[in-house]
Amino acid sequence: MTASVISLNSFSQMKKNAKKFAVLTAYDAGFSREMDEAGIPLILVGDSLGMVVQGRNATTAVTLRDMCYHTKAVCRGVERALVMADLPFMSYPTPVDAISSAADLMRNGASIIKLEGGSWLIPTIEQMAERGIPVCGHLGLTPQTAISLGGFRMQGKTEPGAKLILEDAIRLQDAGASMLVVECVPASLGARLASELTIPVIGIGAGPDTDAQVLVMHDMLGLGDGPKPRFVKNFLENAGSVRAAFIAFRKDVESGIYPAPEHSYRPGIRT
Repeated sequence: MTASVISLNSFSQMKKNAKKFAVLTAYDAGFSREMDEAGIPLILVGDSLGMVVQGRNATTAVTLRDMCYHTKAVCRGVERALVMADLPFMSYPTPVDAISSAADLMRNGASIIKLEGGSWLIPTIEQMAERGIPVCGHLGLTPQTAISLGGFRMQGKTEPGAKLILEDAIRLQDAGASMLVVECVPASLGARLASELTIPVIGIGAGPDTDAQVLVMHDMLGLGDGPKPRFVKNFLENAGSVRAAFIAFRKDVESGIYPAPEHSYRPGIRT
């Protein structure tokens, strides 16, 4: 990474040049500063904070006020990276709600707004894009609605399911989304999305062929108890320091070392 400030166009250029990039979640200024110094170009203030910071068992309890607080904190630690923030559960049921909620996050420093859902979001994304709000979609496993999806499980494992995700992705792109996160889908679908979309596709448990990879910071540092998803790798284990772990993650993503085959899903593999 260079010392220049990252812009939204930087990621489009990376995709065009087949240069993969790394994304990590952060929730405060201290860790976002370490990520920024490690050359992470895009930092996500995820509503995953409900689980890894607040100790809840789902993301649905996270409020817009929570997200604004943590977004402001993360932005205080960043000089070069771009900051993306999640719209939390039920803060965007209508386009008007989404625009208002996104404006609050952007007033607190976010440059890109991420929201979960498929074709029902088309009017919302169109109106956000018209008003100059950069949008990142999120398909596949959508944690805010994981209960209705049968839990934290692989999505798109059947041909009809994969086709629906691909169709939704194209519709979100056409509506004005600038990026797409796709979570917990077969590696073959992740590759197809990255190939067919012109916007950058950020994978998490979506195989090695997406344009970028994102992990929850606590997962990639080996923090927390209990089983981890298949796609998680502990980068702190052999790094020696938190910053070194962030650098190792960035380099492994950029070089294509991560994710390896053992971190990817394919139909028939249990999550």
